[in-house]
Amino acid sequence: MVRRGGFTLIELIFAIVIIAISVLSLPTISQVTAKNTERGLVQEAIFAAATELNEITTAHWDDNSIEGASSSLAKVIDGHSRVTKCEDNSSLPNYRLMPGHVLQPLHRRCLDSNSTEPADADVDSTIDALEDHEHSKQNIFDDTTVEAAGYKANYDSQIVIDRAANFNGSQSDMKSITITITDSDDNTIVMLKTYSANIGEIDFYKKEY
Repeated sequence: MVRRGGFTLIELIFAIVIIAISVLSLPTISQVTAKNTERGLVQEAIFAAATELNEITTAHWDDNSIEGASSSLAKVIDGHSRVTKCEDNSSLPNYRLMPGHVLQPLHRRCLDSNSTEPADADVDSTIDALEDHEHSKQNIFDDTTVEAAGYKANYDSQIVIDRAANFNGSQSDMKSITITITDSDDNTIVMLKTYSANIGEIDFYKKEY
């Protein structure tokens, strides 16, 4: 007798069932993978927007915040609001303070020129001011398009900087910075918002003991 090896009918049926399950599961696995990738892109867009928002807050409140080319520290602009109206101090010549500032020569102070008013427009390209970061919708992932990489959605960011009027009708010394992330269908994914104040910077110096 010649013995021949092979599959039994039940083994063949099991093999066919396993192959069928695998083939039918491939589209589902592909969809789950694509959704996870899209979720990852959304999270990356949100993180990129938060990073951009933090970067903007380091900019100068206004193009007129800098006093001459020798100083890189922003000073308080003598704005329209009575809350931030700078005051002369007789004990320190040519030293103007805002109410609440520390009476020391190397702390926050106002510009020497009391005729300076806030300028919202980009009047000086050499100064990194808040308005320089304002832009319309643009791809948040630089110049690359996610469609070219095989993904469905493209995510855009839009930055709006606004200095609204305060309670007494004059210009406020606060600016709102809003970043809106939208997808390819112009649906809002997230909106991040923060504020920047016209309070100047502290001039740190080396202390001697």
